[in-house]
Amino acid sequence: MSELRVRFAPSPTGYLHIGGARTALFNYLLARKEKGSFVLRIEDTDVARSTQESVDAILNAMEWLGLSCDEGPYYQSDRFDLYRQKVQQLLDEGKAYRCYCTADELDAKREKAKAEGRKPKYDGTCRHRTDQPDTPYVVRFKLPEDREETTFVDQIKGSISFRHEELDDLIIQRTDGTPTYNLVVVIDDAEMNINLVIRGDDHINNTPRQILLYEALGYKVPEFAHVPMILGSDKKRLSKRHGATSVMAYQSMGYLPEALVNYLVRLGWSFGDEEIFSMADLIEKFSLDRVGRSAGVFNPEKLLWLNSHYIKTGDPEKLTELLKPFLEEKGIGIDHGPDLLAVVKSLQERSATLIEMADGAAFYYAEPVEYEEKAKNKFLQPEQKELFSLLLEKLSACTVFTEDQLESAFAEVMNITDLKFGKVAQPLRVALTGGVPSPGIYEVLQVLGQDTSLKRIKKAIELLAD
Repeated sequence: MSELRVRFAPSPTGYLHIGGARTALFNYLLARKEKGSFVLRIEDTDVARSTQESVDAILNAMEWLGLSCDEGPYYQSDRFDLYRQKVQQLLDEGKAYRCYCTADELDAKREKAKAEGRKPKYDGTCRHRTDQPDTPYVVRFKLPEDREETTFVDQIKGSISFRHEELDDLIIQRTDGTPTYNLVVVIDDAEMNINLVIRGDDHINNTPRQILLYEALGYKVPEFAHVPMILGSDKKRLSKRHGATSVMAYQSMGYLPEALVNYLVRLGWSFGDEEIFSMADLIEKFSLDRVGRSAGVFNPEKLLWLNSHYIKTGDPEKLTELLKPFLEEKGIGIDHGPDLLAVVKSLQERSATLIEMADGAAFYYAEPVEYEEKAKNKFLQPEQKELFSLLLEKLSACTVFTEDQLESAFAEVMNITDLKFGKVAQPLRVALTGGVPSPGIYEVLQVLGQDTSLKRIKKAIELLAD
């Protein structure tokens, strides 16, 4: 399928949802694997609800995830003339008609159908009208009467059939002259030569209507692949009650795009027992025949585990740049203090998110150190003054804070005081960090550097002298 053309077509009425991001990802991966084209189209025909802010949010989220398009973004709002032409074509060919039924009349028809045990669908009142009264109307697509069902083979779910008795004459143009979703998506996919439509399976019911529109307009029908929904832990449709559903919310929470991409692709797709995939891996291995038919269940703990993995194995220099905004947001200045790259390296093993890393970095730049009350009361007591004085002496004697020299200094202190390592390290940790959980004591000393470390030990001694 080297001529493969797929698309992602979000509506700019809000942020990019996790489910939409996964759909975009599946389209992107298949296009890259098959060396096809990935088209981005913004479906902004809902003028009242579409906003530039939402467009920007979607584009930013796509960029953050690394899902670059080959064409677009195209905007449906730029194509209204084309849609009107196609509506007129269907009217001229007798494949559509004007419907003058009012909202009240339609409600009455639905209620009557329900009362009589019939499906509450439009009864075709205006189907054969020839008059054109000067009143508002919608345009309806005429459901073909020469066949009883529409069947298509879905690349994920297999053969699917819809009886026409379940369908009705679809509205394709509203009373204000704007086209409806099912019409414009058909026109756009056909005019943009999309030959495989990968989308959420909440669109399956739209597919038979769209196939009939393709045929009525003389377009070639594309292939379809409907991706299962993403559910929350309660097996209901994913919503805010299950946690964040916006892609960019995860950026704000300190997640890495690699982790979210890796997690999203595994919600419905698998490759043996493998769990960790780079983007290059995914492009090589992705295929629709490995997409399951059942819904994926969103598991925040699994995503957090993946994020922790990507932080632990990530490039420290890249993480350093990503961390800076989080430090700034917390008011942690890094103009003075240890090298941020060294700080990041010391915290990678301990951080599940960039927010956790920023919290862990705070003590390195604190001036003065703020002691946790409980840690201070336990480890900064008068009886520790001799220990701190000895640590100050031995650490001052180090020519450089290498691990060998630090080990030697600690050995001397432990030998003189007859204390075990933990009894020496814990009070020192409080003096250096304020008591927060931190990397190993040697690493803390090395990152802080000799001058800052000795300064903080002196402050602890002064506190004990008061």
